[in-house]
Amino acid sequence: MAKRDYYDVLGVGRNATVDDIKKAYRNLARQYHPDVTKEDRKKAEEKFKEISEAYEVLADGDKRKLYDSYGHAGVSGQFREGQFTWSDFSHMSDLRDIFSDFGIGFGGMGGGDSIFDMIFGRGNGMYQRARQGPRRGQSLRYDIEIGLEEAASGFAKEIAIPRSVKCEACGGTGAKDGKVTTCTACGGRGQKSTVERKGYSQFVSITTCPKCRGTGRIATEACPKCGGEGVTFTTSRINVTIPKGIEDGTRLRIPGAGEADAGGGPPGDLFVVVHVKEHELFKRDGPDIWIEWPITFPQAALGTEIEVPTIGGKARLKIPAGTKGASVFRLKGTGLERMDGEGKGDQYVRVRIEVPQKLTHLLKRFAELEGEPKGRFSKFKKAR
Repeated sequence: MAKRDYYDVLGVGRNATVDDIKKAYRNLARQYHPDVTKEDRKKAEEKFKEISEAYEVLADGDKRKLYDSYGHAGVSGQFREGQFTWSDFSHMSDLRDIFSDFGIGFGGMGGGDSIFDMIFGRGNGMYQRARQGPRRGQSLRYDIEIGLEEAASGFAKEIAIPRSVKCEACGGTGAKDGKVTTCTACGGRGQKSTVERKGYSQFVSITTCPKCRGTGRIATEACPKCGGEGVTFTTSRINVTIPKGIEDGTRLRIPGAGEADAGGGPPGDLFVVVHVKEHELFKRDGPDIWIEWPITFPQAALGTEIEVPTIGGKARLKIPAGTKGASVFRLKGTGLERMDGEGKGDQYVRVRIEVPQKLTHLLKRFAELEGEPKGRFSKFKKAR
C-alpha cells in the first residue's frame, strides 16, 4: 500500500508553520496513544508510529525540504534502515511534554509498559527498539538543462558527481584491515541513555553514542587511507538516460549514486532534475507543440500548400482557400512522445496572415470586383 502524504497524516496544509505541525501532532498523539485510544491496540500502535514518522520529517527543516522536493524517496536516506523506525525518532522530549499530565506512559504510574519501554526496550510489536545501526548516506541533487529537441529525441549523458564513497581499503569500517572492537562507551548498543526521576515519574533520554557514532563498534586502529572516517571523496562519472518526451522539472532517481554513510551504511540516491529550455519557435503544451506561422494574403485567399517546421523536421500543410487569420491546423502525431508511452502528441499551427503594406493596382482591382459587403452587413449601408 502506498504511503500517505505526511501533511495528510497530520491534517495540516503544506504551508503549515512549525507551531501548526506541533499542535497537530500533540492532538493526534494524545488521541492514538495505545493506553488511551478506544481503537484496537495494534491499530493504535501503527497509527501512532505513522503520525510520529510524519512529525519527525515535517518538524525538521532539512527533512521537510527534502520531502517537499522529492516526496518519500527524498527522506528515506535520512532513516537508518531506509524507512522510519523508532530509533530515528528525535523528539522524545515532545512526547514527555505531551503525556506529562496524563499519568501514563512514563513508568511507575500505570503498572504496565511505558511508552519508552515499548519504544526502547521491554515492549514488543511496532514499538520494540531497533538497534541503532548504520544509516543510509545523504541523497544528492544534480540539475541539468536541455533543449526542446533533446527532450523530444531523448539521449544518454555522462555527468560528473563529486561525492563520498565507501573506503575500499577498510570496507567502510574506518579501521585498518577492517579490525573493529565493541564500543566500551555504550557496550555495543550504539546509544546512551540517561534516566531522570521526578516524583513518581522517570524520564529516559536516548542519545547516539558519540564515541562510535551509533555503530556500536570502534576501530582498533584507524584506516590510514580514510583517517577512520570509513569514506573517501571522489568524482564519479554516472550515465543518465533522458527519456523521450521528458517534461520540464522531471526528477530522475538513480539509486545508490548518492553519498556514502560514514557508519558503513548503504549510499543514498542521486536525483537528476531536468529543466527544458523554452524554444524560440515552438511552445510546448504537454506532448503537444504549438507554432505560429505566417502566410501571405493571396495564400489565405486562394489556398495553397506550405512547408512548416516541426520538432522532428519539416512537414507539408494544406491551407484551404478563404482561410481566416488565427486559424489553427493540426499535424497529427508530430508532437513529443507521451510520458505514459501512449504514442505522440500533435503539432498545432496557428496561421498569421501578413497583409501587404502597399495597396497595389491589383488589390485596387480586387476591391472593385468585390464591391460592397452584402448579407448581414447591408443594414449598415442603409443606415448611412
